[in-house]
Amino acid sequence: MKHKIINNLLLLLTALIWGCAFVAQSVGMEYIGPFTFNCIRSIMGGLVLLPVIWVMRHSKNECNCRTEKDRKTVSFPVDEKTRENRRELVVGGICCGAALAVASSLQQMGLVYTSPGKAGFITALYILIVPFLGIFLGKKAGIKTWVGVVLAVIGMYFLCITDHFSLSRGDTLVLLCAVAFAVHILLVDHFSPRVNGVCLSCIQFFVCGGICAVAMMLIEQPQIENIVAVWKPLAYAGIFSCGVAYTLQIIAQKNTDPTVASLLLSLESVFSVIAGWLILGEMLSGRELFGCLLVFAAVVLAQLPSGT
Repeated sequence: MKHKIINNLLLLLTALIWGCAFVAQSVGMEYIGPFTFNCIRSIMGGLVLLPVIWVMRHSKNECNCRTEKDRKTVSFPVDEKTRENRRELVVGGICCGAALAVASSLQQMGLVYTSPGKAGFITALYILIVPFLGIFLGKKAGIKTWVGVVLAVIGMYFLCITDHFSLSRGDTLVLLCAVAFAVHILLVDHFSPRVNGVCLSCIQFFVCGGICAVAMMLIEQPQIENIVAVWKPLAYAGIFSCGVAYTLQIIAQKNTDPTVASLLLSLESVFSVIAGWLILGEMLSGRELFGCLLVFAAVVLAQLPSGT
């Protein structure tokens, strides 16, 4: 019972870190471009995971070696299965990293034109988009998914559609970002059972950082003084949002019910609104708050187990 409570608290902390990251990303955009921000934060996230991977492998080796003599003589033959696993890890890291680069860049560009609170709720729509895209992969969507889609569409109307019946540029970019994140999740779902999850995440961060670095050099031409000026948001988004939060999620989800875990993690959308209000003083109108409520209800509904 004690471990269950601790795991739930860790997942809640993960959601809080992710929710506040929207504010850090929004502040960062005042100084540097989206590709520069994502390049640096992704590389930071990859670097943070390197020692985690080292500790994991060191602990595993220690468990496999009973004596000091074993530790000195143990060898790990590289057979065909090991090579295949490494190839799949690299391919998975490249695919997931490319999808993450697209998703995070769209989100970062969208934050130039919309608030962190709205961005948090729109991004959370990936939870609904994943099962919807699954239809094209031969997976049936249940009634909960369709009801959730209807609720989300209505919520998006109140949250984003203006009096002129148009979607703002920022909201459109973040909505596309939610679709890209859904694709990223499907890729992770495909590769993660076959390879080490932390290693996969580490590679995808470096791939994402590399792709954004190319775009950064071609489009943005960042200035060192601007990067230094925004080091705090960069450090938060890179170290805490990417590295720390992902590691906490891995640890906490091992012995936690998947439904409970997903419900707790979806609170990042709520935390994004609270953080935007407390840190940036941003306020949502009654219409927008009602839209947030409907979107959040749709997200929660999509994660409830069958028969609930």
